Amino acid sequence: MDPFTVALLAIVGMLVLMAAGIPVAVAMIAASAAGMLSSVGLGFTLTTFRTLPFATGSSYAFAAVPTFVAMGIIAGSSGIVADVYRSADMWLARMRGGLYMATTCASAGFGAINGSTIVGAALFTRIALPEMIKLGYDRAASAGCIAAAGTFAAMIPPSITMVLYGILTNESIGQILIAGLLPGVLTAVVYLVGIMVFVRISPRWAPPSDRSFSLGERVRSLKSVWPIGIIAFIVVGGIYSGTVSPSAAGAVGALAALLVTIVMRRMDMPTFSRAMADSAATTAVMFFIVIGGLAFSRLLLVTGFVNDVLGGIEALGLSPALLLLVMVFVYLILGMLMDPISMMVMTVPIVHPIVTGLGYDPIWFAIIMVKLIELSCITPPVGLNLFVVAGTTKGLVSIREVYRGVLPFVFLEVVTLSILILVPQITLYLPTLMLR
Repeated sequence: MDPFTVALLAIVGMLVLMAAGIPVAVAMIAASAAGMLSSVGLGFTLTTFRTLPFATGSSYAFAAVPTFVAMGIIAGSSGIVADVYRSADMWLARMRGGLYMATTCASAGFGAINGSTIVGAALFTRIALPEMIKLGYDRAASAGCIAAAGTFAAMIPPSITMVLYGILTNESIGQILIAGLLPGVLTAVVYLVGIMVFVRISPRWAPPSDRSFSLGERVRSLKSVWPIGIIAFIVVGGIYSGTVSPSAAGAVGALAALLVTIVMRRMDMPTFSRAMADSAATTAVMFFIVIGGLAFSRLLLVTGFVNDVLGGIEALGLSPALLLLVMVFVYLILGMLMDPISMMVMTVPIVHPIVTGLGYDPIWFAIIMVKLIELSCITPPVGLNLFVVAGTTKGLVSIREVYRGVLPFVFLEVVTLSILILVPQITLYLPTLMLR
């Protein structure tokens, strides 16, 4: 059978298996094995599946994944994130919709020490949602805000999504991480402006605020911000200066988070044990998906599928700008149907060579991809953060309400994505400085 046909049938088979409810990692591995057997034979297939899992698990580059996960979970378990949220709330209490803004600011701050969107969404559902509902905020909008702000962890370094993207494409993980800093700040600013507009267009979102805190209380609340500031400075500053490699930054950050929480007397042995267990479980799921994705990308490589697709696109004569627009549209559709990590692992090996072959900057496109991954986390019906928020509320907010409440924030994400596409210098400025 023609290798291109084999790869195409493998893709179709994988999608059929996923539609049938088979776990994504299992579907990718099964499709990869069947495709390799059909195209390159039993020997190559057995060699691949004997060596690939060990090579992935023992790769130094992947050391960043469990350590970034551990850093975020340790910080979240200690209560320092709740302190940051309370401080932001004090400073923004007088503004209508201040709790939405406080959630946005605190999520952005937590994103600087947390690489997982799931951890961020679940944590702020427990911290912020009860207070929002108590003060008369719209339930749907509150849940939507929390789900959307949780995605900041994907864009603001350190980010597990960026680390995986760098591993899958062999691009510089350090440059990708630093490139996400300004787009992450831009996303938070767009959210703040958007919230100010939304609460005026739709007053039911939030009642007028009658809360206020003295200047002294607000200044004293800033004392709770220093732990996150120190951890973020160590991780992001270490990567930017070249003092710490991206693979080692997670370990350094996790150690810093542990030491800070111990000094603050926020970490005891039972809490630490639970954090480590949660980190191990999250990491295991990610690695299983990554192994399946790497096996599938190897199938596409040996069959020459990517080169054939690139040649076909060139034959169509589409302009690079039009092709990019088509890719964005396809990813928006995929985001409604697949979880973000699976979508990235399955598609990046196909898309990345095509995009770089058309002359786009790979670091810039990495950030565009991460922004699309953010969108996939909050686009109904299969938005991972939406299910996390609905599940964490334990029936307080229905999944339908979360769907409705997140739509305005999906619009804000599209606005931010458009800005990043039109002004690539926002993404490339800091990585360019790193090269000097």
